[in-house]
Amino acid sequence: MRRSLKSLLSSLLSSVYRATDGLRRGLGRTRNHALLSSRLAAPLDASVVVLGPPEVHGTAAIRFGRDALLYPALYLETEEGGSIEIGNGVVLSHGVHLVSRAAIVIGHGTMIGEYSSIRDANHIRVPGLPLRDSGHLARPINIGNEVWIGRGVAVLGGVTIGDRATVGANAVVTHDVPAGATVVGVPARPIEAAAGSRAR
Repeated sequence: MRRSLKSLLSSLLSSVYRATDGLRRGLGRTRNHALLSSRLAAPLDASVVVLGPPEVHGTAAIRFGRDALLYPALYLETEEGGSIEIGNGVVLSHGVHLVSRAAIVIGHGTMIGEYSSIRDANHIRVPGLPLRDSGHLARPINIGNEVWIGRGVAVLGGVTIGDRATVGANAVVTHDVPAGATVVGVPARPIEAAAGSRAR
């Protein structure tokens, strides 16, 4: 009896969910857009699609261009004089972290893969002080247009990535990447150099 009742209720609820799926998704995206917009210092264009409510911390000195696509679990933080500028048509995948104490600029059409971390500051060590109280060294990050950053990439402070460059999954970018280049590895190197070093 319990199984048949459960089956009947599940079937009815499934039908309701199917029938209202588009409406519920639309309302959810509108709610997420409104939540993000309420946290930012700059207006959020209506064309930005927010699939899940991002976390926003610090000064909220963050500006989005048009037509951005923001996946769930996005983490945005600006501290001190830090700022984040995101161009038109940018895709920030699930779990991306952007943290700025200097400046992060992301160009038009750039796509950033799941769980990537872009942080323009690192902790420093000061003798006699705990690490937590020793402050940071912050240097701006500039990511060009139409850059493809794979899943799990870390981009460190002071790096410039040129237009149409590609960064392979799980790379750690410690130096500038020329326009159009493909880099992989830890630390990230042009793919030809990485392949050549393995062959030796």
